[in-house]
Amino acid sequence: MSACLAFTQGVTYAQYPLVPVTVSKEKVRMDGRVYYSHIVLEKQTLYSISKAYGVSIQDIYDANPSLKEEGLKKNAIILVPVLTSDNAKEVSSALPAADADAVDKKPESDVNAAQEVKKEKPKDQKRKSREKKTRSKDVFVTHTVKWYENLGMISEKYGVPVELIMEINGLSGKKLSNRQKLKIPADLTAYLAAHAAEKQESEKADAALAAVQDSESKPAETAVQDRKGSVNAVLMMPFQASEGKGSVTCMDFYSGALLAARELGLEGINVDLDVYDTMGDTPPTAEISARNDFIIGPVSAEDLEKVLAAAPATVEVISPIDPRTGSLTASHSNFIQVPEPAKEQFSDLIRWIGEDKDSSDRIVAIYEKGARAGAENEMVSALIRESGMIASSFSYNILEGRDVLESMETLMDSTAVNRVLVVSESEAFVNDVVRNLNLMIHDRYSIVLYGPSRLRGFETIDVEDYHNVNLHVSSPYYIDYDTPEVQSFLLKYRALFNTEPGAFAFQGYDVMHYFISQCSRYGSGWADRLADAERVRMLQTDFRFTREADGGLKNTAIRRIIYGPRYTVTLLD
Repeated sequence: MSACLAFTQGVTYAQYPLVPVTVSKEKVRMDGRVYYSHIVLEKQTLYSISKAYGVSIQDIYDANPSLKEEGLKKNAIILVPVLTSDNAKEVSSALPAADADAVDKKPESDVNAAQEVKKEKPKDQKRKSREKKTRSKDVFVTHTVKWYENLGMISEKYGVPVELIMEINGLSGKKLSNRQKLKIPADLTAYLAAHAAEKQESEKADAALAAVQDSESKPAETAVQDRKGSVNAVLMMPFQASEGKGSVTCMDFYSGALLAARELGLEGINVDLDVYDTMGDTPPTAEISARNDFIIGPVSAEDLEKVLAAAPATVEVISPIDPRTGSLTASHSNFIQVPEPAKEQFSDLIRWIGEDKDSSDRIVAIYEKGARAGAENEMVSALIRESGMIASSFSYNILEGRDVLESMETLMDSTAVNRVLVVSESEAFVNDVVRNLNLMIHDRYSIVLYGPSRLRGFETIDVEDYHNVNLHVSSPYYIDYDTPEVQSFLLKYRALFNTEPGAFAFQGYDVMHYFISQCSRYGSGWADRLADAERVRMLQTDFRFTREADGGLKNTAIRRIIYGPRYTVTLLD
């Protein structure tokens, strides 16, 4: 399953509905306007209904004032404004008297101004030519562009050719902006008949204007020759859209990515985004071409390898979610690993301990004993040796009983700070370590615990115990809800999707925003510039890339978080 999206200054071609909604065939006319009569089914939301009918949530509220107080109820019948073009006349006649400003009747052109046309420049001639076209006999419907619409959608809605909409509204290109006003002929046949004689004159003015614009644009093109104004991106994820309910993780990521692309479109970057649902199918490698700048996804290492095998060397393949796919970086020069794997997290933890420790501090690394932890233990031990740090090592398993606490205490110093690195991502083992350390704190030991990001997601550990042991975490992700950037994102996300964003919505926003921005900024060879780029802080993820020898790029920007006294959680700069 696939969808193609084109973002031009915030305009989207299409998007996945969060909940399936079938457009009603029943219509009613009330107060001079035409509405669909829609029966609300279970799990449908205002967002999914608005997207299915191509209207905004506010349009539905306006048609059903009681919704804001009573909310959406199963089996309720609501009115949805008819905006699709059964015919342009119906839309025009359906406008209520209060919307008189939506019908634009232009007065006759000024005779004196017409006599001055020969003296004007081509640009002025074109403007005057358009003024002549909007005489009193011309009746227009004013269309307000929504953020997800482009000219193709608007053309289909009203049955008016794209070229004609551009001509009437003086558009030199197909870029639109959110809430932009467009004039649409209410009666296309009458309009074409009335203006056939003026077509030739308009074409001459357009040609003259194009020549002027071309000559004026050359200096600007030279100044930004390395900047890429359009970005061609692909998003591949197992959305499970065909199953009706969809993957919450992937849909959240997708929603955040859409919001990022919309914002960058409003800033003037044209984003052509192809979206593919890879659930149950082999990734659509046949759709990958050299015209793509980058591909975000799929998720699994197996699917990523298939895409890498088919993608041209000039197309970057980005792993957006799974830190375990980092092993692909070594063998693929066009691979970019976003989530920092466990090795990068432990490397940062060891550097952090080295930065914090005093000469009198005791450093202890606690390992989980057992075959499943063997590779991780060896990796961290090697990192400690490479750092030159002197650390005591202690390993055990949770079945060894109460003797563990006494053995652990023999490695600690009751008169100094004990900086403890827990080398495990097992919730049961970490829980036992934290419990033992809290008992030692009760016995007057000074403890600072260092651990990877997985610790923050363990639900069986009382967060108070993390604060007691002064937990220091190196993590790829952390959201500071007090920052104005995060608060702004929350407001925009709620307004667009009528729900709260999850962690993967933040990740989708960060990944899409960063790579579109960098591709647009650097143009040709943009990925090669990332290794020299400065660290960039996004909503929940930081980006700073290094390139492996003969391999791809990996993100090494780790966020450091401290669980301090009085239940404070601090993100370090």
